[in-house]
Amino acid sequence: MWWVNLGREPYSSAEAMQHRLVEWRQQGQIDDTLVLLEHDPVLTLGRRADQSHILASGEVLAREGIEVRQTERGGDVTYHGPGQIVGYPIVHLPSLGLGASDYMHRLEQVLMDALQDYGIATHRREGIIGVWVGENKIAALGVRIKKGVAFHGFALNVAPNMYHWTLLIPCGITDGGVTSMALELPEAPPAEEVRARIAHHWARRFGVELVEITLEELSS
Repeated sequence: MWWVNLGREPYSSAEAMQHRLVEWRQQGQIDDTLVLLEHDPVLTLGRRADQSHILASGEVLAREGIEVRQTERGGDVTYHGPGQIVGYPIVHLPSLGLGASDYMHRLEQVLMDALQDYGIATHRREGIIGVWVGENKIAALGVRIKKGVAFHGFALNVAPNMYHWTLLIPCGITDGGVTSMALELPEAPPAEEVRARIAHHWARRFGVELVEITLEELSS
């Protein structure tokens, strides 16, 4: 399985990249691929998003440099920004022998394993996809599946700007907060180190060997 480790990307360019990778995977031109990156500040609205869950005015969002984008993943409104590791696995679920629910729980487990490496105790919450520390969500998940290929994925809060979460009701959840590794630890670990832990546990939980390549090599 390929692992593409990118830097900080605007949401629009990452979305276009995903669509290319999904098409190539559907056509069998590439293997399953895990893309890890960070985004410029953005609010994304899933297919069931409630616009009222964006609490800030357009002026406030513009001042904070936050764009708003509609997306085809499931779920409600969520935030992405610098200091948050976003994972876009492009995987053919039938080849893995997984249905949608099992796949989502496997994604949760990968992130829970990575956080356990840092001594952060996490749990699932009944009926709500995500990874939680106490009453606060530390990782959000949302996917879309087309012709057996899953895309979009997960977002793990390492050391983002937590003020930005006060501008929305994250995922429409009113009875829980949001946290980050920086808040749960004396010091936030380096993002590259956390990416490597995610990749390690992905390979272990999915039973694959991850080979790191560039996007240019994948596209060639």
